[in-house]
Amino acid sequence: MKTKKTTRTAKQVSRTASSLTSTVDITLKRGSGLSVRESRKNHLKVSSTQVASELISRNKKGTTRVFVAGGSRSGHDKGYAKEAYLLGQAIGCQNYRLNFGLSSRGIMGAVAEGVLDAWTQKSKNQTEATKPIQAVTTKEYFALYQKNQLLDAFSEVIVAHTLEERKKQLLAADFVIFAPGGVGTLDELAYDCVAMQDGFLTFKPFVLFNVEGFFHHLLEYLKEMHLKGFADAMPFIVVDDSFEASIAFEMIARYYPKKGTRTNAMRAVEKIIYDLPYVIDQKRYRTDESITAILDEKDFILSQGKQAAQQQLSKEIETAYLNKEITRLYERLAKSGRDTAVISDKLSQLKKQYQGD
Repeated sequence: MKTKKTTRTAKQVSRTASSLTSTVDITLKRGSGLSVRESRKNHLKVSSTQVASELISRNKKGTTRVFVAGGSRSGHDKGYAKEAYLLGQAIGCQNYRLNFGLSSRGIMGAVAEGVLDAWTQKSKNQTEATKPIQAVTTKEYFALYQKNQLLDAFSEVIVAHTLEERKKQLLAADFVIFAPGGVGTLDELAYDCVAMQDGFLTFKPFVLFNVEGFFHHLLEYLKEMHLKGFADAMPFIVVDDSFEASIAFEMIARYYPKKGTRTNAMRAVEKIIYDLPYVIDQKRYRTDESITAILDEKDFILSQGKQAAQQQLSKEIETAYLNKEITRLYERLAKSGRDTAVISDKLSQLKKQYQGD
């Protein structure tokens, strides 16, 4: 049954295969595809350009696609995986589809589970075509994965020849989220920042999922590079948990232009960054109101409200933004203080050992 399914997939792309030379393996609509690894030698080869163009074409249809980069490990704190699962649920509840690097473990596995659960709750009768996850990996990493229930749920897996091809295909998504992870996640973030800064990547929102202040050192480092003149400012939308992420998603859907100039896109992201803390605060206080209603009210006052109401709201938005920045700075200072205490203790121990010798 699975072999026939793979054959049908191959026929879908056979018309373009004969005229293409640059190669990348592709498997489409492949649920349970990891169990038929042995038959991969029969897959047709198509160009990486063709694969990317097909991916972009599909991304333009239907719902928004989100690329999430995160760790294949869960970290020592269980809170990371918990928030990653809730992030996946927020993605699914927003009707977004997930692009990611094919993993059933760690942060990435938790995100994928959250997306699948959210979509399953919305529709008990999903067909394979409506499954919300598209995985992209390389031949080397593909060979490492073992069949399991989560991986079998993916309706589409693309297997690229190189990490470069994989990155390009993943970045066809509408926006990017960086979750806690290791050097692979750091590599992805650096690659994406360079590609966007140098104009090789269409400008799109970058969201930092800053659980437990995970990225605070990195944010300071990026700011320092910009202040010293070595890099452009990167407009990261920073969220500290899944609750804040869900609000950011609503604002991206509302304010970010699908088409337009890079300048307009940058302004939209800057508006989201600036207004986000206010909307977060309002949603915490006005739990029975939808985010849409809160945004409608804000936009109406700023565009059509009386001058006094506009001034008051502008002050509240600025105050919320500054309070959020102050809170993050205090958290960073607290972390730095704990780090200093650890270093001081180590120095004391080394000093004792030295004096003892």
